[in-house]
Amino acid sequence: QVQLLESGGGLVQAGGSLRLSCAASGSSSSINVMGWYRQGPGNERELVATITTRGLTNYADSVKGRFTISRDNARNTMYLQMNSLKPEDTGVYYCKVVQWSARSYWGKGTLVTVSS
Repeated sequence: QVQLLESGGGLVQAGGSLRLSCAASGSSSSINVMGWYRQGPGNERELVATITTRGLTNYADSVKGRFTISRDNARNTMYLQMNSLKPEDTGVYYCKVVQWSARSYWGKGTLVTVSS
């Protein structure tokens, strides 16, 4: 079992920045890939960015150049630095981890609201 706790969400004006964190506990040493997903109002949940244990990253086209994903394997924590935020970035941001066994876990989410 892996428990995930997201933090760092909030209200920010367009053009501003936020940094999200996702702390993993439990069987966190078995984690392979960590990622951020988001679900905006009326939208389906979508991929934002992922990062592997070795630091290989993947981003959605809509956030490339603005968001940066990183992880601290020693602390079992993942981060998402979000710059130049846009109103369309508004949504609940979820942390997801995938174990080497392919089992996955989701956090409960943290709300990001970007005002215009």
